[in-house]
Amino acid sequence: MIDPFGRSVTYLRLSVTDRCDLRCVYCMSEDMTFLPRADLLSIEELVRLAETFVDLGVRKIRLTGGEPLVRRGVMELVRRLGGFVGAGRLDELTLTTNATQLGEFAADLAAAGIRRINVSVDSLEPEVFRGITRGRGDIGKVLAGIAAAKTAGLKIKINAVALKGVNDGEFDNLIRWCGEQGHDLTLIETMPLGEVDGDRTEQYLPLDAVRRDLERRWTLEPLSISTGGPATYWRIAETGRLLGCITPLTHNFCEGCNRVRVTCTGTLYMCLGQEDSVDLRSVLRAGGSAAELRQAILEAIAHKPKGHDFIIDREHRRPALARHMSTTGG
Repeated sequence: MIDPFGRSVTYLRLSVTDRCDLRCVYCMSEDMTFLPRADLLSIEELVRLAETFVDLGVRKIRLTGGEPLVRRGVMELVRRLGGFVGAGRLDELTLTTNATQLGEFAADLAAAGIRRINVSVDSLEPEVFRGITRGRGDIGKVLAGIAAAKTAGLKIKINAVALKGVNDGEFDNLIRWCGEQGHDLTLIETMPLGEVDGDRTEQYLPLDAVRRDLERRWTLEPLSISTGGPATYWRIAETGRLLGCITPLTHNFCEGCNRVRVTCTGTLYMCLGQEDSVDLRSVLRAGGSAAELRQAILEAIAHKPKGHDFIIDREHRRPALARHMSTTGG
């Protein structure tokens, strides 16, 4: 799959649910209305979609949500997609999680073929973490889940959204903790997706300033890692671990984009920051053939835009897009 700008699409982010057991302030509203379960793709439909993308050249699939591990039957999906890895049809199957369910699922994920995961940890301080998750998050349970994943042999990358006035005093602690535990860390600028019951200009913290501050205490060695992903990487000399920065606002990272997203309802978004989409669920539920499904995907890729139009400032208080990150697939 080659888009109009010559970029090869080899990475699929596949959402399995819009539901989550937390309510992080940058991701969703406190009183969310979730989709009717009948609107969600079934496990069989998710497998069929994933297999079609693999046949078209996708080499990596990341399962997302919401929180993917709250989806009923998710392990059946993981095992079947893990079979693609075992057969050499897929290079990697990964998952992004908030770790609240990892204590239960870590060993099964590893057994099914997942080798690494991303875990969202925006604060190590219990009260700060509880505040970010609007009273639903228990950092002790999250850390226990991460420990279970480490014991199961999973490689773990920690993601933290940088929130001004909330967790901006914790980045040193996160770096130290990740160094001690053997995890890489990626910091992420807040993204203007969906109404979140707050002013995003109050949340936004440019990571250029964060990095300059960190360089006063840490030796950050720039790396030229090319993953096709949005992060820029440094090696932290004092810990040996990687620090990544994802900067959708201060630096557009679209020139090397190799990915598309499919929501839990089967909507294919060619770009996280644009509204252009294609409804693949209708093709599936109308009994479309494999050829028709492939053609719908290829036509969508032919319209993949050059990049997103994210912006946050005092004149753009409303989100760039109405849909929440949990709906798109985090």
